[in-house]
Amino acid sequence: MKTFAVQTLGCKVNQYESQQIRQILEQFGLTAAEPAQQPDLVVVNTCCVTHTASSKSRQSIRKVQKAHPRSTVIVTGCLPAGPDNEAKTPDSDIIVRDKRTLPLILEQLSKKQPFSLNNANHSKPRNHSKIKDKNPNLTHPSAQKHLKNISTSADSLPVLTRFAGQTRAFLKVQDGCDAYCTYCIIPKIRMVICNKPVKTVLKEAKNLIRAGHKEIILTGIFLGAYDQKTARRKKWNPAKLDSLAELVDKIADLENMERLRLSSLEPLDVTDRLLEVMNTRDNIAPHLHLSLQSGSPNILKKMARQYTIDDFLRVVEKVKKAFDRPAITTDIIVGFPGETDEDFQQTIKIAKQVGFSKIHTFSFSVRKNTPAEKMAKLFGTISPQEIKRRSSALQAVDAELQDQYRQSCAGITEQILIEKTNPPRGRGGRYFMVDLSDTPEAKTLQNGQLINLTL
Repeated sequence: MKTFAVQTLGCKVNQYESQQIRQILEQFGLTAAEPAQQPDLVVVNTCCVTHTASSKSRQSIRKVQKAHPRSTVIVTGCLPAGPDNEAKTPDSDIIVRDKRTLPLILEQLSKKQPFSLNNANHSKPRNHSKIKDKNPNLTHPSAQKHLKNISTSADSLPVLTRFAGQTRAFLKVQDGCDAYCTYCIIPKIRMVICNKPVKTVLKEAKNLIRAGHKEIILTGIFLGAYDQKTARRKKWNPAKLDSLAELVDKIADLENMERLRLSSLEPLDVTDRLLEVMNTRDNIAPHLHLSLQSGSPNILKKMARQYTIDDFLRVVEKVKKAFDRPAITTDIIVGFPGETDEDFQQTIKIAKQVGFSKIHTFSFSVRKNTPAEKMAKLFGTISPQEIKRRSSALQAVDAELQDQYRQSCAGITEQILIEKTNPPRGRGGRYFMVDLSDTPEAKTLQNGQLINLTL
């Protein structure tokens, strides 16, 4: 094997882990295939957080198999790790449910050892070599040794040295969730809570800075639970409530750390210490993504979220006092079982009251083996037509709020990180995209470059 390709679906954590997979393959001597080239190996890193995500993952697997019939295809990520093993529908050469085994499998593939399929008869069904949990090849001594050496830190895969092909780099510091929101399948896929040690995080951040990345985004499955043993807030160690804030402070203090950003948090993750750190460091983006999910107290309770609407509004008020025109983005689910029009209107009201700078709208879809599946049977499901209507209404509010927020930022001087050059575009600390076509330096701008711009 000489060449590879990695296809990624889903969240920032998946994108980060795909970079780790890429790095492993490069360490084993493989090179990334050019777009028009047939890779020897294709890794599809899947997502299944929603039915739509699962469907897209399966479609991607089939497309890869059709486009690269002679390639070895590995399917990993959340889809095969799910309780229903949804990846078994599209046949693949290798299905990896436990990512901890990936380094071993990839090494053996790259060296044409037991898992290599280069000489396999491809007229056989594609699943003739499918790896399953009890495959004897995964229980031989070297595999067992590999698994025994895995710690409870946030990664069994390697520390990144760069984030290939991206101007901004994600840095995963936490993994796992056991909060069990009623609509969510993630606790059944990533149930083990683990945290990356501070020393490892700082080493990795230094690597990414050295590689030329001007922005680093801290990410995790439940980022606010960093340094805790559970995502269930009531069981948190009070002495570690500010561990994330202290980690952020240490990263921001690194030499040549241009911009640091935090990914999704729950409102109660935003401690006074975190706001203090963000406010005293000029290289931390004045942007927080606070997941609301619903503005209705009734629906929020059914979702089993760990905060109230009052909690959310109180934190937003603190954030707005701490920063000049901060960007507050959010996620909202439309059409949760039992959501009445009154519930939905409460969500619209809260969205306008907060003045979100961006709303990510998600249409509810039932996931098997979740409490929400039972709720759908008990309360009934919202019709697809009604969900579409409500989603459109929320998206219209989002467009209005985005416009208002951008206008409110007029006169601010932002440091813009160039992400695209044709036409030139980039993001400032407040996250929204800025068109730079009319700037004097438009023709000379390069990806990854930072420029100051008065909005």
